[in-house]
Amino acid sequence: MPSRSALPPGLLIRTGKWVWTTLWQTMMSKLAPSDGTGAYVRPESQFRDRVRVEAEAKFPAASGRYYLIAGLGCPWAHRTLVVRSLKGLTEAIPLIVVYPSSDQGIWTFEQPFATCQTLPQLYQIAQTGYSGRATVPILWDSQTRQIVNNESAEMIVILNQAFDSFAQRPDLDLYPAALQPEIDRWNEQIYHAVNNGVYRCGFAQSQAAYDQAVADLFATLDLIDTTLANQRYLCGHALTLADVRLFTTLFRFDIVYHGLFKCNRRRIQDYTHLGAYLRDLYQLPGVAETCHLEAVKRDYYGNLFPLNPGGIIPDGPDITDLQAPHGREKLSASMVVKAATKGQRAE
Repeated sequence: MPSRSALPPGLLIRTGKWVWTTLWQTMMSKLAPSDGTGAYVRPESQFRDRVRVEAEAKFPAASGRYYLIAGLGCPWAHRTLVVRSLKGLTEAIPLIVVYPSSDQGIWTFEQPFATCQTLPQLYQIAQTGYSGRATVPILWDSQTRQIVNNESAEMIVILNQAFDSFAQRPDLDLYPAALQPEIDRWNEQIYHAVNNGVYRCGFAQSQAAYDQAVADLFATLDLIDTTLANQRYLCGHALTLADVRLFTTLFRFDIVYHGLFKCNRRRIQDYTHLGAYLRDLYQLPGVAETCHLEAVKRDYYGNLFPLNPGGIIPDGPDITDLQAPHGREKLSASMVVKAATKGQRAE
């Protein structure tokens, strides 16, 4: 017989839901600030300076002076790792890896860096009294002990342009002037609907906010899939920063966003062209080495407590299919032939 002092199941459920919802809303307000509709609003990055090729610049380009600080599971930091690898800057710009602390909710150094144990301490060195978010990636100037930049969208432009004198592939231009308007157009659309869109889904604090975010996300993925049916990359036959910015979200999509962030209308591998495109980018020289499956799972499932209170990290998925043939090199060859034929006709 049940104990007379036992609470009715209904009351237990209602009390549990009230306690958890209250705690969840409190934690989410810190993790993911929202607007009045419950939609996630990403705060702006605060350090926005540039490394320049001119010797008299505030931050002149140099080998070994600047450090890239990144978390291996972070998609924004991953962009910088990809460009650093593609350009051949691994020797010129050393990498410092930070790790998330699930108990403190901050990034920490495995070994002290610049006398710091944690990323917030490094931000304090860069700007005394800093009270904003201590995020990655960071481009750190070891000479002046300052943060040059912590906005990934700008950092990948810096890595693409400013360090060519020290790059192993200075000829690779991922942001060519002729394509910049198209690259910027894709970046704007993909940032809102896809890069940040998956977070708008996962961090939504109302059903309406989630419904809008997930609709935007998959409408844009559908559009990209259609575009990629006839061209190898987003801007034609040339790999650009637009592809890099999309890639780091696509790599994580089936691993974490599909389940943990409720982006489960379909997987990337279910798309005919997007799936092959992801494999194509993953197989570019040096890119797979920047992709850390276990770090991604650990950082999302193990550290986003409000979304996964139990902290249980799933066993899968198996990503060996990313090494499967993609066949998209034929699209580049086809576009080159078409361009040559068009030029001959014009003559």
